[in-house]
Amino acid sequence: AAELAFALEPLPLSELPPPPVLTEEDARDLDAYTLAKSYFDLKEYDRAAYFLRGCKSQKAYFLYMYSRYLSGEKKKDDETVDSLGPLEKGQVKNEALRELRVELSKKHKAQELDGFGLYLYGVVLRKLDLVKEAIDVFVEAAHVLPLHWGAWLELCNLITDKEMLKFLSLPDTWMKEFFLAHIYTELQLIEEALQKYQSLIDAGFSKSTYIISQIAVAYHNIRDIDKALSIFNELRKQDPYRIENMDTFSNLLYVRSMKPELSYLAHNLCEIDKYRVETCCVIGNYYSLRSQHEKAALYFQRALKLNPRYLGAWTLMGHEYMEMKNTSAAIQAYRHAIEVNKRDYRAWYGLGQTYEILKMPFYCLYYYRRAHQLRPNDSRMLVALGECYEKLNQLVEAKKCYWRAYAVGDVEKMALVKLAKLHEQLNESEQAAQCYIKYIQDIYSCGEVVEHLEVSTAFRYLAQYYFKCKLWDEASACAQKCCAFNDTREEGKALLRQILQLRNQGETSSTDVASPYFLPASLSANNTPTRRIPPLNLSSVTP
Repeated sequence: AAELAFALEPLPLSELPPPPVLTEEDARDLDAYTLAKSYFDLKEYDRAAYFLRGCKSQKAYFLYMYSRYLSGEKKKDDETVDSLGPLEKGQVKNEALRELRVELSKKHKAQELDGFGLYLYGVVLRKLDLVKEAIDVFVEAAHVLPLHWGAWLELCNLITDKEMLKFLSLPDTWMKEFFLAHIYTELQLIEEALQKYQSLIDAGFSKSTYIISQIAVAYHNIRDIDKALSIFNELRKQDPYRIENMDTFSNLLYVRSMKPELSYLAHNLCEIDKYRVETCCVIGNYYSLRSQHEKAALYFQRALKLNPRYLGAWTLMGHEYMEMKNTSAAIQAYRHAIEVNKRDYRAWYGLGQTYEILKMPFYCLYYYRRAHQLRPNDSRMLVALGECYEKLNQLVEAKKCYWRAYAVGDVEKMALVKLAKLHEQLNESEQAAQCYIKYIQDIYSCGEVVEHLEVSTAFRYLAQYYFKCKLWDEASACAQKCCAFNDTREEGKALLRQILQLRNQGETSSTDVASPYFLPASLSANNTPTRRIPPLNLSSVTP
């Protein structure tokens, strides 16, 4: 709220809102409340609750219940640290939750809870896994106290898809716009989120660092890395001591392998506050980029000691354990990440990869499917799904996945090759050739000189295919391209010699020539329609 207020023009004295009016109950409880608030700020929660017993005002009652709740959480965290293994950690519970629920539900039925009381009741219900009831209570809290961002955020964590969002009756207030923008970002509906943020900027929040950071996170989510990096750099200029979201910034620097920048960021955050979760994650990323995975995992563990519900650290720790080939620890970390947030596609994808290493394709399929549901337009999930189906011999499904991966924009440029190889397996030579042609055009249209092992595979296949179709010019063009790659050089030369031999002999004797040893027998000339495939124009292609 303070950040948003700072982003707006200051109000003249005459327009400033008056301070809230004290009721008789507030006045009576004021001294007890002030004392308890001091103890609360010192994190002496039981002591604060003790001095608030019997207070009647709304404010004092909330602080009383909230102190009891936090006391239970603190005890739970202390026990968690003392417990031995990850299996025990899941069994440690906040003992105060059931009592709090009973007391708060009585007040709730009597309609005696204010916005903060409702918020706390919702949190207690969520902790007891009563999700449906929690959602209803958080919606009610948003109606009673629309400016309390905590209730909106809790609501965000419980909504799993757009359908759920439609059925919520939310208060018609400007805070709803911030909530919708936030939830759209979380649900990967990035276009809608960016539109909302743009409309908030137009409404007067153009200086808000919160909105700028959220836009950067949105671009990070759709992997528009350059745009996200430039926005984060702008944000750092406006708010140089900011630590929030800097772990996301470090993820981008990591993906781009920008070692000096990541090193500078890590040192800078360490100077500002080394015991912040985000700082630990940035340092973890820095060590990970330097391939010091044990050290990286250590820093992610430190982050989780500071905040066990910090999602990014669980996922990143899973990645580090994967690098260290510790699959059971990786699975444990990813599962914790999913417990914290079921919408974290990276954790689902990570679990899929882990089970792939363990050669358990049915498990992989489940986890990759979940990741794909969360990121329907991410080609990496689709390629992973396709590979899974291929291992399970469900080739039709695999073909669909690879084709869809190509259609949504293949990040790693592997979908077409995999599709072509599937067609090859199924003796569908024409479709295989088409895929290889598209693949080659794609690779060279990027303008990158790609060290792609598969480019040579594509040229080799096309050379053999055109040879079978008796398109000598195209076949020799592809065979010449094969000679540029080490692994296909010999086969290319052999094919060129054969083409030359056949051209010298003339078309008449070509039917009697045995096919070269490396051609698949199934691709004989008689079962391939000769002219349906457009010859590949190789004039512009120079490996």
